[in-house]
Formats: sequence, structure tokens, C-alpha cells
Amino acid sequence: MDTDGAPVELDVEEPKVPEDEPPSDGGGGGIAEKTPEELIAKAIAPVKREFLRPPPIRPCSNSNETNDAASGTKSAPSSSLLKEKKSKRQLKRERLQEKKSALHLCPEVARSGDASSCRYNEKCRFSHDVEAFKAQKPDDLEGVCPFMSAEVPCPYGLACRFSGTHKDGFSADLNGRKENPEMNGLKKDVQHLLWKNKMRFPKADAQLKLLGLMGKINSKSKTSSDKEEGEKATSNGSSVNDKNGSDVVACDSNNQTDDNPQLPKEEDYAAPTFASDELSRPMKKVKSCADEDYCPEELDNGWFIFYGTYYCHIVLEKDLEKSCSQTESGTTTECISTETDGSLKSHPREKKLIDFREKLYLAPLTTVGNLPFRRVCKVLGADVTCGEMAMCTNLLQGQASEWALLRRHSSEDLFGVQICGAYPDTVTRTVELIDQECTVDFIDINMGCPIDIVVNKGAGSALLMKPMRMKSIVQATSTTVDRPITIKVRTAYFEGKNRIDSLIEDIGQWGANAVTIHGRSRQQRYSKLADWEYIYQCARKAPNALQVLGNGDVFSYLDWNKHKFDCPELSTCMVARGALVKPWIFTEIKEQRHWDISSGERLSILKDYARFGLEHWGSDAKGVETTRHFLLEWLSYTCRYIPVGLLDVIPQRMNWRPPSYFGRDDLETLMASDSASDWIKISEMLLGKVPDGFTFAPKHKSNSYDRAENG
Repeated sequence: MDTDGAPVELDVEEPKVPEDEPPSDGGGGGIAEKTPEELIAKAIAPVKREFLRPPPIRPCSNSNETNDAASGTKSAPSSSLLKEKKSKRQLKRERLQEKKSALHLCPEVARSGDASSCRYNEKCRFSHDVEAFKAQKPDDLEGVCPFMSAEVPCPYGLACRFSGTHKDGFSADLNGRKENPEMNGLKKDVQHLLWKNKMRFPKADAQLKLLGLMGKINSKSKTSSDKEEGEKATSNGSSVNDKNGSDVVACDSNNQTDDNPQLPKEEDYAAPTFASDELSRPMKKVKSCADEDYCPEELDNGWFIFYGTYYCHIVLEKDLEKSCSQTESGTTTECISTETDGSLKSHPREKKLIDFREKLYLAPLTTVGNLPFRRVCKVLGADVTCGEMAMCTNLLQGQASEWALLRRHSSEDLFGVQICGAYPDTVTRTVELIDQECTVDFIDINMGCPIDIVVNKGAGSALLMKPMRMKSIVQATSTTVDRPITIKVRTAYFEGKNRIDSLIEDIGQWGANAVTIHGRSRQQRYSKLADWEYIYQCARKAPNALQVLGNGDVFSYLDWNKHKFDCPELSTCMVARGALVKPWIFTEIKEQRHWDISSGERLSILKDYARFGLEHWGSDAKGVETTRHFLLEWLSYTCRYIPVGLLDVIPQRMNWRPPSYFGRDDLETLMASDSASDWIKISEMLLGKVPDGFTFAPKHKSNSYDRAENG
């Protein structure tokens, strides 16, 4: 996992451009002799001849040497020395000793400046030696502490890399701090419940039962040992993990008590089709529903009304007199009393829906689509933002790094989160959990991720081959929560076998508020241009209640205008790689102009990103380096931008490969470099010198011909 929780292998949204071979003639020579039309035909950007230059010569070397070239260090030959194998206990001991070093000052001591302020005293795993920390601490960075500029006490105190700008050298009392502008953090009590498998999902479980999507336990009588094991089990339903990491849920009919004899039996629900080995282990016992509003309880007079997959629960007076407290294994569970008006479950069409029409939507982008980047895009004109894709199983396990992907800034006024899961039970419980613990405007379900690690688990693009499972996921989630549910898909799994057009009419009836169609297949990944004609075809076939959003290769306001003009049925277009390469694309679309942005203006945007990153990840040494890491990841995309004033033909297209060229000033030339060593130089302009031994290689190449070396 990354520092902000982004999955390492999940290259979800738009990490590459067409996978073509680089031009054989490189920069100056042959390209300068070709006309702009000839260059465009070969997908080479038509840069004006006076700015062209021969490509830089980089010696062939192995990755270790190139990494050392960027950091300015020399490494010992890797073949001659073998690393000593260390036990886990030894590694843990070394980590604890490292934390005890003077450079790792206790956070409480750093905030107060008093070595006796830590309540753990000698047992604290961090150092309390303030003087030794000051002696070894590197010099402060230039600028002002980002928390001071926000007029709030710095939470890092002496550890802050800008501590010289603090009034008293350390932070004030945090009790006077303003409200945190970030929300959707994971509460400790919720995390502990998830860790202990004790989180309950009454709404999700009720809907899964109603739709016949929950597994059932063998109806044979249990032994006493089985019952004792069942009593220890918890009620979050994640009892059995199959080989794909999804949760299979089981309810126990023995859980019914005399106080509530009318709960439906497990035999009333059909079991899903799972492999036999998935149900071989004993399943945990699930407590009775905690919310009678969502329990499909059959009343004495038989009143139980179905409307397709939605139901209305008619309440009798005697039901209101029932006690809603049940005691199981020493734990008292409170039930919510039913309302007398009978309007228990709203139809999906009665939900508060979101109108995406004409709104500028920043796509969820793995790794680089973090909170500081979204803040930059909001400043530059984005209307809708969405968090990075989070895996459902990780969220249900209470992983803090995964929950970090759900964080929202107060400036994101229309914000959604994107989740990815393989099975209805996992996704539905995650949706209920997010609805309960987070402040979001909509929840997007990813059904188009092409990455192998996701597809092999049955999630992402794998769902495109299982439309019935897609239906189950959308139906269960949309009827569990009142927030709008949207989905993101690709045209198909296999190239040339598009299938979304055959499902588009059904998707709206399943309960989805909107569907985003990425105009490429899973097999196609990110090669070739997006098929917008097929997106138009799907948009025209969609029912009026379903909003269709297009995605793929939007790189200028002309692209935006063309798609909206060619297909008025499209609600809007999602911007992904275009925002990574030039985040001011939102300003261009709103102002309907090509912005010939200067290098100084681009540097100001990077400065804003660095400030937002320090506020988000911290202004101490660790926060500075985390900000640097994600800044470098972003710079691996921005280097593909070609200034408007340097082009013979505008606007720049997504599939154009930039030749080697000079900028109009040294900074513009530096920003055009595809060398990681130059990206590091830019980061040093904003965040100071890199630590000794620092290396960087982009996680995702911004294009197929990009050089990932550090030299």
C-alpha cells in the first residue's frame, strides 16, 4: 500500500496512452523535415521547428545504476554482496530501535516541547530527548508552515520542517484548533468492530435475504460444539472467505427466539451458487436483524407486499407494542421501532438523485487522484470529484490505508467514492458501512478495472462477463441506501465483443442513477483511441431516468464540445488523463479557450499542490517525503504537456507523442523532460533537497515509450 492507501498494483483509471512504438527519428533530424500533417498521421506532436532539439543521449545501464545517477550515490555491486537474512523478530527489534533514535521524537513531546508530557514515559516507543532531536534535525525548509497560514496550531510542533515559523517554536494547545477541513476518517471504535468481525449490517443483510443472495447453513441439527462456536461468532456476515477474497454470508435459523418467532426461516431464501469447497468450512452465526424496518418480517395477518424487488412492510398496532431488545450471548441489541405510516423503504426513483448534466467530472484516479490533487482541480474549475478506487474487502477489514481513500475535503462540494468488489454481499455491506460512517453524495461501483489482480478476483472488468452478478450488485446496493449508486464500465471484456448496449436499458431499472462508459474494452486496456461512437450508441438507447457519462481521451474544450454536440443524450464527459497532464483543462472548458499557460503559472499550481500535500500528509519529515513522492508521480504525467505556443496545430491530442524540444525558458524546458532526475529537481524547488540515497521510479509509466530511468 502507498502512504495514502492507494493500491500498488491497481492502475485503475487512466495510466497509459496508446502503446505504440516511439518514432525512430527521435527529436530534431527527421521530424523537422516533415509537415505537421505527416507528423499528426504518425501520432507525433507537430512542435514548431525552432523549438525542436535532438533527443538527449542516455547511456544504457541497469536500473540500479540509473537510480544511483538520480540520487548522486554509488551503490556496491549487487552481485558480489548478498543481504543477510534476518528473522522477523530481529527486524521488529531494529524497527523499534530506529523509532527510539533521536530523529523519531515522540509526537506528544514534539507538540508540547516538554519531555515529561508523554503519558507513557519510559514505556514510550519513541525518543523523548528533545536536545538530541534538535541537534540531528535537518535545517528548516523555506517558506511558512502550512498550518500557520491556515491560522491553526501546527500538530507537529518541533518535528515540523517549518518549526522556525512557529510563534513559540512548537505548537499551541490543539484544543483551540479549528475544525478539521477533512472528513470521512475511520473512527477507532468502528475500526475495532471491523477488526473483531463484530460490525453489523442489518439493512444490507435484509436486502440480500430478500433478493436470495445470502448463503444458508445446513438445516441439519448442530452438535453442542457447533452451537458454542456459533455463539462466539459475530454478526457482520463476513464469515467465509472464498479463494477470491469475497465474503459468503450465512444466517442461522436457530438464532430465532421465542420473543420473535416470526422471523423468516433460512429455507425461504435460495442459496447462491458457490463452489462446494467454498462452503466446506463451518459458517459463523448471524444474529437476528437489528432493524425491524429492514427485516422482511411476515405478520400474523399475512400482510407482506412485494413490488418487484422492493417491498412495503405494513405495520400492525401490536407490533409497536413489541419489545425490540434481544439478549444474545450477554449482548443487548437495540432495534429501531417501525414507523406507523408504512413508508419504510423508498423506491429508488424517490431518492435524492444527482444531476451530472453539464458538470465537469474529475475521474477517480489511482495513486495520483489523491485529496491534494483533487483540491487543485477544484480550484481550477472541477465540479464533481471522486475518491480513488477502494477495495471492499479491505474496507470491511478496517484497513486504515484503504479508508484513507475515502477522505474528503470541505472544498469538494459534490463528492463521491468509488469501490470495487466481486460479490453482492461484500459490496452491499460496504455501501451500508460507507453510508453510515462517511459523508458522500454518491457511491460509484467500479465494473471496468482492467488490472489482473482485480480481474482475477472476479471484480472490475470480470463483472462484464457476468451480467446477472452485475444486476445483483446494483439491485442490492441501490435498495440498501438512499444515496445515489453509479457504476463505471468498459465497452466489453474482449475486443470486438461490445455488450454494454445490450445491458444499458436494464441498468437503469436495476436502480443505478448513472453509468460511466469508458470507450475501451478490458483487452484493449489503454491502447488505441476511445470508441466514442459506441458511447453515443449506448447513450441513445439508455432510458431517460439513467444518466450516461462518456470517458476517454477528453483533452481540450473542443473535445468536450464535440462529444456534447454529437450526442446531446450524454449527460457529461468524465476527464481522466487530460486532468493529469493539464489540470487547467477545467478552466479551459468553462472559459472556452486554449490557455497558453506559462511555466511560472504551472509552477504556482505545483506550489499549491505541495501546500495541500503538507496539510494532508503532514509537515514533518515523513509528510514532506510523502508529498514529494506523490508530486513526482504526478510530474511523470505533466511532462507530456506541450505548451500551446509551441505547436503548429492546436489543440494537443491525447495520442500525440511529444518529440524532444526546448521550452520558451529554462523552467519550461525542465518541465518538458521525461527524465526522473529532472522531476526530482522540480520537487527540490518546492520541498527542499531530497534525503541521501533517494531514488524514484514512477509506479505507472505515463506513456508506453516514456523512460523511467532516473538519469
